[in-house]
Amino acid sequence: MPCSRLLPLLAALSATLLMSAPASAQFQKPEDAIKYRQGAFTVMAAHVGRLGAMAQGKAPFDAKAAAEHADIVQTLSRLPATAFVEGSDKGAPNRAKPEIWKEAPKFKAANDRMVDAVAKLDAAAKTGSLDALKAAMGAVGQSCKACHDDFRAEKYSQ
Repeated sequence: MPCSRLLPLLAALSATLLMSAPASAQFQKPEDAIKYRQGAFTVMAAHVGRLGAMAQGKAPFDAKAAAEHADIVQTLSRLPATAFVEGSDKGAPNRAKPEIWKEAPKFKAANDRMVDAVAKLDAAAKTGSLDALKAAMGAVGQSCKACHDDFRAEKYSQ
């Protein structure tokens, strides 16, 4: 096989292997995982907030902007779960409750509900309909609240 064809194949293989590495291998230290998930949640919350402001009439509805925000939220929604690795309950101040690891299947189900609600939000935003956005925002808010109620502490750990 010529070198010009082999390099892209090797690059694709390397990328596949890196993406399939265990989540814990992505983070050198627990604080790296904590910072990663907090960063993803912070950016996601900023974009959800902009969508919520439109849905509540606190900001003018802009269909194009709504679709862009929802697309970003959908991308980000899949990131934090990979950073709740064993041992990342300590290492930096965070609000993760021990139940995340003690009740891992329940936490995964809550995360899956959020990802699903966000996918529906993305689809709703792409319709250009404010009513569709409002309906989808309700489900996203409920999924976030349910997870926060069960798995997020009121105060940061020390």
